[in-house]
Formats: sequence, C-alpha cells, structure tokens
Amino acid sequence: MTVAREKAVLSWSGGKDSAMALYELRKTGNFDVAALLTTVAETYERVSHHGVRVELLEQQALAVGVPLHKVYLPPERCTNEHYEAVMKRTMLEYRDAGICRVAFGDIFLADLRAYRERNLAGVGMTALFPLWHRETSELIQTFIGLGFRAYLACVDGSKLTMDFAGRPIDTDLIRDLPHGVDPCGENGEFHSFVYDGPIFRWPVPVKVGQVVQRDTRYFADLLPDAEPRGQAQGRPIGP
Repeated sequence: MTVAREKAVLSWSGGKDSAMALYELRKTGNFDVAALLTTVAETYERVSHHGVRVELLEQQALAVGVPLHKVYLPPERCTNEHYEAVMKRTMLEYRDAGICRVAFGDIFLADLRAYRERNLAGVGMTALFPLWHRETSELIQTFIGLGFRAYLACVDGSKLTMDFAGRPIDTDLIRDLPHGVDPCGENGEFHSFVYDGPIFRWPVPVKVGQVVQRDTRYFADLLPDAEPRGQAQGRPIGP
C-alpha cells in the first residue's frame, strides 16, 4: 500500500540552500513539496535581498515542477512587524488548507531557527531543516558534485570584492573565497541563483548582466537568456 506523503511548503530564494533543501526533501520520499514560498520587493519585482528577477524564479519553479507562491513586500520601510503580519496571514492560509510543515534551507544559525520555529508554533505549524548542521565545506562540494549550477547574484562588499558578483559556483570560486568567508555564505556573505541540477527537468536559460552596487552590496543583474525550454526538452526530475 502506498503511504501518502506529508505536504510541506519550502521557503525559497532560488539559491543553492533552497535547491539543496528541495533535493534532500525529495530524496527522503516522505514529503510532497506543495509550493515554493518566496518574498518579492513589490516595486522592483525582484527577490528580497537577492535582487533576482521574478521572471527567473518563475522559470526556475517551472523547471523544478513546483508552484511558486510570491508574497509581496514593500521594498523600503518594511518593518519586522509588517513582515511578520504578512507571513502570519500566509501561513494561516496554508494551515487552513491542511499544510502544517514549512521547510527552510538554514544550516547553522540557531537564532534564526528559533525565530522561525517560534513564529510557526504561533499558528500551529512546525519547521523542517533538511540541511541542519551539515558541514558547509562538505555541503558546497556536494552541491557542485551533484551537478548543480549557479551564479552568485549578490555579495556583501564588506566580505567580498565586486568581481565575485556573477561568478559561477564551482571549485575555483570556493578556492578563491577569502579566509573567514563561509563556503555556503551562511553568514550572508553571498546569495546565489541556481539554474540547473538534479532537481531540474531542464536548465533555466540565464546570463550575467551588469554588476551594480547598492549600499555595501554588489548585485549581478541576471538576465533571461532565451525562451524557457519547456517540457519537450525536459528530463526526469531526480532523485
């Protein structure tokens, strides 16, 4: 008899930790990821903090075969109270639909984990952390070894120089990271956009555009490179 898998929502930025979390959730066979939940700066139509165009995230969600749920936030003066109110309404909608689990790609930030768990408990939901306490050097090498492909979309200029923005995540990048920079950027040193890998049915066509500075961060403007490839050129999702 086939056992029904538990439905979950995955907090989704489009970056490597999100992608690895989805990979691990699928590998267990215990969860059905019903939606990818992302926050978007409403004026700019870009992913909050990462600066990636929503169009690319939509293509990405299509390629991995999971619906994208966009929650819009004001790009400026979005207080923590406003954010929490918006997310509470969103989570209550999922809970009322029978989905009580939310997964995150966090690795070792205990305060952030406690914050997420506390907020979810307030609406009768629980959190999943499929990457929790993975050693970050091992995790990034596993990411590369599995065939994931990604670009750095945003880097913290206090930790990394401008030329890191837009670089692919590969062994050369990991070798070039300065001492003290986490290999997975878990402390906010960089954010990424994943465009191919074992969870994808086809690659998202993307190219690196202009790199711009905003405050202390450098953003690589990632651009759609062609029409989405679609199912005809797809490949089976794994694992």
